Amino acid sequence: MTFVVTDDCIKCKYTDCVEVCPVDCFYEGENMLVINPDECIDCGVCEPECPAEAIKPENDNILKWLELNREYSALWPNITVKKDPLPDADAFKAVPNKFEEHFSKEAGEGSK
Repeated sequence: MTFVVTDDCIKCKYTDCVEVCPVDCFYEGENMLVINPDECIDCGVCEPECPAEAIKPENDNILKWLELNREYSALWPNITVKKDPLPDADAFKAVPNKFEEHFSKEAGEGSK
Protein backbone atom coordinates (compact mmCIF):
# COMPACT_ATOMS: atom_id res chain seq x y z
CA MET A 1 0.00 0.00 0.00
CA THR A 2 1.18 3.50 -0.82
CA PHE A 3 -0.08 6.95 0.01
CA VAL A 4 -1.53 9.28 -2.62
CA VAL A 5 -2.47 12.93 -2.87
CA THR A 6 -6.12 13.58 -3.75
CA ASP A 7 -7.98 16.58 -5.14
CA ASP A 8 -8.15 18.15 -1.68
CA CYS A 9 -4.63 19.43 -2.43
CA ILE A 10 -5.65 21.34 -5.56
CA LYS A 11 -5.39 25.13 -5.14
CA CYS A 12 -3.95 24.64 -1.62
CA LYS A 13 -0.55 23.01 -2.16
CA TYR A 14 0.56 22.99 1.45
CA THR A 15 4.03 21.48 1.59
CA ASP A 16 4.23 20.41 5.23
CA CYS A 17 4.23 16.82 3.95
CA VAL A 18 7.33 17.36 1.83
CA GLU A 19 9.36 18.40 4.84
CA VAL A 20 8.77 15.14 6.74
CA CYS A 21 9.08 12.68 3.84
CA PRO A 22 12.16 10.48 4.42
CA VAL A 23 12.46 9.44 0.75
CA ASP A 24 11.61 12.66 -1.12
CA CYS A 25 8.78 11.12 -3.15
CA PHE A 26 6.75 14.32 -3.65
CA TYR A 27 6.47 16.09 -6.99
CA GLU A 28 5.16 19.59 -7.61
CA GLY A 29 2.55 20.71 -10.08
CA GLU A 30 1.38 24.26 -10.61
CA ASN A 31 -1.43 23.93 -8.05
CA MET A 32 -1.00 20.59 -6.27
CA LEU A 33 1.50 17.95 -5.20
CA VAL A 34 1.62 14.24 -6.03
CA ILE A 35 3.44 11.24 -4.57
CA ASN A 36 5.39 8.81 -6.71
CA PRO A 37 3.80 5.52 -5.56
CA ASP A 38 6.87 3.55 -6.62
CA GLU A 39 9.11 5.65 -4.36
CA CYS A 40 6.76 5.90 -1.36
CA ILE A 41 7.82 3.57 1.45
CA ASP A 42 4.36 3.58 3.06
CA CYS A 43 5.61 5.11 6.30
CA GLY A 44 2.60 7.43 6.57
CA VAL A 45 4.39 10.33 8.24
CA CYS A 46 3.08 12.71 5.58
CA GLU A 47 -0.62 11.98 6.09
CA PRO A 48 -1.15 13.76 9.44
CA GLU A 49 0.96 16.73 8.29
CA CYS A 50 -1.45 17.79 5.54
CA PRO A 51 -3.71 20.68 6.67
CA ALA A 52 -6.10 19.94 3.78
CA GLU A 53 -6.28 16.20 4.62
CA ALA A 54 -5.42 15.49 0.98
CA ILE A 55 -3.09 12.53 1.60
CA LYS A 56 -4.78 9.15 1.82
CA PRO A 57 -3.62 5.54 2.00
CA GLU A 58 -4.20 3.62 -1.20
CA ASN A 59 -7.56 1.86 -1.40
CA ASP A 60 -10.08 0.86 -4.05
CA ASN A 61 -11.99 4.13 -3.71
CA ILE A 62 -9.04 6.26 -4.80
CA LEU A 63 -7.51 4.25 -7.65
CA LYS A 64 -8.05 7.26 -9.93
CA TRP A 65 -5.73 9.24 -7.65
CA LEU A 66 -3.13 6.49 -7.57
CA GLU A 67 -2.89 6.64 -11.36
CA LEU A 68 -2.87 10.44 -11.42
CA ASN A 69 -0.07 10.49 -8.83
CA ARG A 70 1.90 7.96 -10.84
CA GLU A 71 1.44 9.84 -14.13
CA TYR A 72 2.31 13.31 -12.88
CA SER A 73 5.18 12.27 -10.61
CA ALA A 74 6.92 11.19 -13.83
CA LEU A 75 6.31 14.62 -15.41
CA TRP A 76 6.63 17.16 -12.60
CA PRO A 77 9.81 18.17 -10.71
CA ASN A 78 10.71 16.72 -7.34
CA ILE A 79 10.09 18.92 -4.31
CA THR A 80 12.06 18.35 -1.12
CA VAL A 81 11.72 21.63 0.80
CA LYS A 82 8.72 23.32 2.37
CA LYS A 83 7.31 26.36 0.57
CA ASP A 84 4.47 28.74 1.31
CA PRO A 85 1.04 27.39 0.33
CA LEU A 86 -0.88 29.01 -2.50
CA PRO A 87 -2.31 32.44 -1.55
CA ASP A 88 -5.94 31.26 -1.34
CA ALA A 89 -5.14 27.86 0.21
CA ASP A 90 -7.31 28.25 3.28
CA ALA A 91 -10.28 29.40 1.20
CA PHE A 92 -9.99 26.37 -1.09
CA LYS A 93 -9.75 23.67 1.61
CA ALA A 94 -13.41 22.62 1.46
CA VAL A 95 -14.28 23.55 -2.14
CA PRO A 96 -16.01 20.69 -4.03
CA ASN A 97 -15.22 19.56 -7.59
CA LYS A 98 -11.67 20.85 -7.39
CA PHE A 99 -10.32 18.39 -9.97
CA GLU A 100 -12.96 19.15 -12.58
CA GLU A 101 -12.78 22.91 -12.10
CA HIS A 102 -9.21 23.72 -11.00
CA PHE A 103 -6.69 20.96 -11.80
CA SER A 104 -3.65 22.12 -13.78
CA LYS A 105 -1.40 19.76 -15.73
CA GLU A 106 1.38 22.36 -15.63
CA ALA A 107 4.52 21.63 -13.63
CA GLY A 108 5.54 23.57 -10.58
CA GLU A 109 9.05 24.76 -9.82
CA GLY A 110 10.19 21.87 -7.63
CA SER A 111 13.20 22.28 -5.36
CA LYS A 112 16.05 24.21 -6.85
